Amino acid sequence: QVQVVESGGGLVKPGGSLRLSCAGSVRDFNAYTVHWYRQAPGKQRELVASIDAVMERNYSSSVRGRFAISRNYTENTAYLLMHSLKDEDTATYYCNIRRVLVHETHDYWGQGTQVTVSS
Repeated sequence: QVQVVESGGGLVKPGGSLRLSCAGSVRDFNAYTVHWYRQAPGKQRELVASIDAVMERNYSSSVRGRFAISRNYTENTAYLLMHSLKDEDTATYYCNIRRVLVHETHDYWGQGTQVTVSS
């Protein structure tokens, strides 16, 4: 059973920082692309940031310059470092790991971690 576990969410004031972690139990975790999504109440799930197996990173325009995605190959873990947090960053953040092979796609989700930005 593959497990993807997020941690690090919490309550933070506007302008503050948080670091989210995503740990995956899948074999060959480092071959997976890691995506961070978020979903606020009443809104669609939004792709926030991605990092692939060769460390290529992509960010949504709403977080570029404030968030940084990274991964640690020895720990099978990925991170989302969030700075200059705003009220509108409040959401449940989900980690998704995905590996596309020739004939199949491996796709796993975590349960989410809540981030609340409020004064």
